[in-house]
This record gives sequence, C-alpha cells and structure tokens, in this order.
Amino acid sequence: MNDPQPASAATVTAVRPLPGLRARVAAHQAELVDLRRDLHRHPELGRQEFRTTRLLRERLLAAGLEPRVLPGGTGLLVDLVPPGTAPGTPLLAFRADIDALPIDDAKQDVPYRSTLPGRAHACGHDVHTAVVLGTGLVLAEALAAGELTRPVRLIFQPAEEMMPGGALDVIAAGGMEGVGRIFAVHCDPKVQVGRIGLKTGAITSACDKVMIGVDGPGGHTARPHLTTDLVTAVAKLAAEAPAGLARRMDPRWGVSLVWGRIAAGSAPNVIPQHAELEGTVRCLELAGWRQAPEVLEELVAHLAETHRAKWTLDYHRGVPPVVNEADSIDQLETAMNARFADGHGPVVEPTEQSLGGEDFSWYLEHAPGALARLGVRGPDEKGVRDLHQGDFDADERAIAIGVELFASLALEHART
Repeated sequence: MNDPQPASAATVTAVRPLPGLRARVAAHQAELVDLRRDLHRHPELGRQEFRTTRLLRERLLAAGLEPRVLPGGTGLLVDLVPPGTAPGTPLLAFRADIDALPIDDAKQDVPYRSTLPGRAHACGHDVHTAVVLGTGLVLAEALAAGELTRPVRLIFQPAEEMMPGGALDVIAAGGMEGVGRIFAVHCDPKVQVGRIGLKTGAITSACDKVMIGVDGPGGHTARPHLTTDLVTAVAKLAAEAPAGLARRMDPRWGVSLVWGRIAAGSAPNVIPQHAELEGTVRCLELAGWRQAPEVLEELVAHLAETHRAKWTLDYHRGVPPVVNEADSIDQLETAMNARFADGHGPVVEPTEQSLGGEDFSWYLEHAPGALARLGVRGPDEKGVRDLHQGDFDADERAIAIGVELFASLALEHART
C-alpha cells in the first residue's frame, strides 16, 4: 500500500505557459542564491529565527508587500490579494520553514559554510525559504501588472524541527484562515536537480516523543526480592514494549517504537529508585497514529506492574503523517511538466513514503494540499549527502525550479 503513486497521466490537463515567467524568475535568481547562502552562513534554531525574519520582512516590504510577523517574533505571513477579489475567495498558500538544526556544518570547501558552531542548515530550509521568497517577489510583480487573478498567502514558518513544531504557531495566529489549498517543497538529495518527486497519499510518517519513568523503593543488589528490581523492569520495557506495540496494531500501519535513551542507576551494587526511557513512535497511517498512545499506555502498565514498579508515561504528540491530496498532486505534476518537460527525460518521478516527520501535516488538517520533493542533487555528484548530516548541501539551481513551479501554480492555474 505504500508503493509510490504518481498522479495518473490521464488526469493531467493542459496548461498554457505564461509568457515571460521564466525571465522574471531568472531576474531574481542571483539574489535568491545570495540570500540562501546568507542564511546558510547564519543559521538560527527554532523560535530563534529573528535575523532571518528581519531579512525576509525587509525584502518583502521593499517589494511593496505587507508582511506580518507572527506573535512569537519569528516567522511571517504575507498576503497578495488582487484588487476586486470577492470576500471569501480561497487563498492559495505556499509554505517555507526557516529554522536550522543543532548540528555542526561539516563542509569545508564552500564560502557559505555556517559561521556558528553547532548550527547548520542541514535539511535545506534555507532553500525552501529562498523558493517561497522568490515566489513572492515574482507574484508581487504579477500583481502590479494585473496578472495575478487569485489571492495568495506566503507562510514563512519557524521551528519545523521542534516538537511541537511551528506549524501550530502559524495556525494559532490565523495562518490557515481562508486558505483553500496549500503547497510546500522539501529538498531531496536523492532526486536530481530539475526534477521533483511526487506521491499521492502519505509521503511522511507520524512522529511522537515518548518518555517513560519507572520508580521503586530501591535497595541492595544482594536482595532484589525485597524491593523492585528496577533495572530489570526498565530492560523489559525497553525490549518488549516495541514488539508489543507492533503486535497490538495493524501491521499495515507501520507502527515503530525505537528508544534513543535509557537511564538507570549509578552504582553496580545499588538497585536504583528511578529509571527513564525516551524514544519516538513513528507510524505510516493516521489510524495507527490516533490509536498508539492508548495501546502503549496499556502495555506500559502491564509490563511495569508485572515487576511491581510504579510508572509514568509522558506521550508528546508530534506530527501526523503528511497525506498528499490527489488533486493537488495532479496540479503539481501538470505545472511541472508544462514548465520543464523538454523531451529529454522525465521531470516528475515517483517517490516513497519516508519515516521522517514533517509538521506540514498540520496544515493539511485545515485544507487540502501537497508536499513535493525538490531535487537538489547535482548531475555529477557522487554519493548522496543525506538530510540531517553535517555535510548536506544543495544544487542551488533548484531554487529557480521551485520558484517557477510555485509561481506557475498561482498564475497559470488561475487561468484554468
């Protein structure tokens, strides 16, 4: 059920390309590459993106737009509304995430290497930001020329890498009010530049954080029968809870519990009074994501009580899966083929569902839309620089591809 599902060719409709759009995008390309490199040199972590927000606001203001900073001081919303737009006309939204990761930039041979230790744009959010900014600049020109016929909202979201993520901040600030459809791209180092990867249905997975606390009176390792053998209890939880969760739920949901931290004790002959487990629950399907907390609580209760241990379960909701809507995928495929297909090979390819989490999913609880994988792999690049690795980089030609794709969705699809 999770095989890649590109949109059917039979559903793709003809689109009349807007004359001059590519030239408008090209006119901003150097500026957008410079912006991406500036952000790459100065990465900011979630809800600390003050410099990034200031740069974006100043450029949007210079383009004649009216950006609104989110209440937390980072992130922006900006609407482009053609004169005479009827009240209640649905907005077409484009989202970029603007935060970086708390890891070191391992690249040594580029002038835009991060200047801040322990911070890096190792997931491509700087590229996403440049794409949506460029879309805004091109659409601002179209608005001034009377060519934009549908209202558009740009969302520059903070804190995608955090849990709970900044998508919830945007939604709480009214960022999805009036939105009829929403799109985003995410860099994919496995897809060659000039292409996008598409999949109808779930393209990412749910991801939640779990922390289990286990408590007992403690004691001497010579007399485990007189107390709660807490290390054994937490070891049983670590080994059996993941298997039990998988067996209690439909295997087609792909539920996976993996531990990242276990802490217990400080001396070899002392049974501790407290132990902890921390990990993540990932799930391919919404149905499994909704049931996982209750099932895990039952398992933890049974396993802990079997060993006479008291327990607590702190289950932090992270993100549901990103579930791409079929019509939105059709629009992306149609626009991509209309703008870039030249007979020299496909520009759209199927992609697989990943086990990574993406808080773009929260927007899709409010409006249909889709997340596309933007190819950033250079044609001569050997190997794959994976996401969330210190050496991650992107072929910057992908920025213009993304801008032209988004601008064509706003301009050319408004004509159909």
